[in-house]
Amino acid sequence: MTFGDQGFPYGPPDPYARFAAEQYRIEQERIEQSRIEQDRIRRRRRNRRVAVAGTGAVLAAAVAAGVVMAVGDDGGGPAAAAPATTATPSGSGPAVPSVEASLPSDAPSALPSLLARPVIRPEQAFPSKSVRIGDGSRHSRVDLATTTDCAGGMSAELAELIEQGDECARLTAALFTDADRRSQVTVTVLSFARVEDASRVFMMASMDPVTYQVVSLDPPPEAGMPTVPPGAAGVFRRVMTVRSVVFANGQWGDGSETGEAELTAQTEGLLKHVSETVVAYEDGENGEAGEAGESG
Repeated sequence: MTFGDQGFPYGPPDPYARFAAEQYRIEQERIEQSRIEQDRIRRRRRNRRVAVAGTGAVLAAAVAAGVVMAVGDDGGGPAAAAPATTATPSGSGPAVPSVEASLPSDAPSALPSLLARPVIRPEQAFPSKSVRIGDGSRHSRVDLATTTDCAGGMSAELAELIEQGDECARLTAALFTDADRRSQVTVTVLSFARVEDASRVFMMASMDPVTYQVVSLDPPPEAGMPTVPPGAAGVFRRVMTVRSVVFANGQWGDGSETGEAELTAQTEGLLKHVSETVVAYEDGENGEAGEAGESG
């Protein structure tokens, strides 16, 4: 198992990522203007607060649809739609903002008991080497990797973002390919002890999926598959469950930039398959992760 090059997305981003990126751009312009005028205007510092509403299937459905609420506190005024963040240096890369994540006071009473369960294990998140997704196509799992030292499986910026809260509890990644062995889709389950830390990662990865990325797996030699060329285009999706963020990075093995619709369908299908398995476990629906989507 080796971690490969991430690549870059092609095609239009998903609706939430596009909205969040625009809000982030607007806010960064406001921050820059504030810096220029700081000798004339004293501005109150704002911290981003992420309010996570709901848990279990309700929470998973909400965040899957991109409903993560960001509210600002400017010291007495109304909540701002796009509150400011405090940027901190991150080596030679872009500055990583300081993001405060918290649960609302009316968080569901069932949440503590759900979080008391162990985080999902690799064999629970990826129980089968062969899966059938919603459109009926079959995909083979050609590699599986897991670690509690999560920083090695993600970008430096995402690792720095995670350091603002409690550390990642476990990172598990699986590499899938289609029947023709053309596609390479890495699905990664990034699990946390706290919902707040998962929501922080989900929000920032939705805003900037290239900067806050998990790393794709390179196929092992025994798979007989090529390594995706560095910088190849791809489809990158993510969804939040109860305490995990599930990422799916899809690319063609030869680095092709055609066939986007087909690759998107495979990537999103595998993301849906795995995230439903994770939700079934984290929501306490059964003791072991479900086998939904598999066939004989």
